[in-house]
Amino acid sequence: MKVVIASGKGGTGKTFFSVNLARALDRELLLLDCDVEEPNVALFTKGELIKEREATLLIPQVDLNICDGCRVCADVCEFNAIAVIGGEPLIFEDLCHGCGACALYCPQKAISEIPYRVGVVKHYKAGKISLIEGRLDVGKALAVPVIREVKRDAQAQRDTLTLLDSPPGTSCPVVWSLTGCDAAVLVAEGTPFGMHDLKLAVETVKEVGLPFGVVINRDGLGDERIADYCRSQGIPVLGRIPNDREIARLYAQGEIVVDHLEKYRTLFREIWENIENTLGERYGSAK
Repeated sequence: MKVVIASGKGGTGKTFFSVNLARALDRELLLLDCDVEEPNVALFTKGELIKEREATLLIPQVDLNICDGCRVCADVCEFNAIAVIGGEPLIFEDLCHGCGACALYCPQKAISEIPYRVGVVKHYKAGKISLIEGRLDVGKALAVPVIREVKRDAQAQRDTLTLLDSPPGTSCPVVWSLTGCDAAVLVAEGTPFGMHDLKLAVETVKEVGLPFGVVINRDGLGDERIADYCRSQGIPVLGRIPNDREIARLYAQGEIVVDHLEKYRTLFREIWENIENTLGERYGSAK
């Protein structure tokens, strides 16, 4: 089963939930850090680095001895990554999405594709948790190619229970994180911003077509608006994590809460049972 942990906005506790759930389960599993612009799961799991490799994107390379400046490459590029100036193509690497259209449609076959580094993928082992982290290089604009490489590496362990820590929000990186998963858990908090962005996240997950539920984090900090909304929409509330000062203290110190407070280990295991029983059944009926 592949479960993605997402949120409509940053700061709701998505990574907190991911690492504590992974540790509380106390079983061999795969944890993917797909929040490649700000990956921090490894700060908490503190595992051993096993290997790392570059994450690359195929971008065009033009043979000027063959190119006749016809502009077809620039016309077919949806992302304005190629401009033809004075009859010579100019490539904007950081705008390129690696779709390959320019090479496919070039009448003179003057375009080939070469790897272009956009980030790095690292593999860690922390007890029973195997972590694959994606990290976008500073100054690079596209997170999706790095997320794609993280998920590609995970294919080698596709039969293992997999938890994905998604980027926050509802943009393309989130959709790529959701794609190919079996269920989603949306982490939300009962504040006006939390409510607004949860609604956006719900619409995104619905578009992807995944069964999903909500975990209310910092329960008691705000009001019951999240629970009321979920009730009105028929969305299962999978669990509530209290607004506990001790959680904040441990998390600020880079500690995994379930390693120190047994009551929360029990709570996270109960939430996982709800995920399996509620979302697992919905996933099975949707297949």
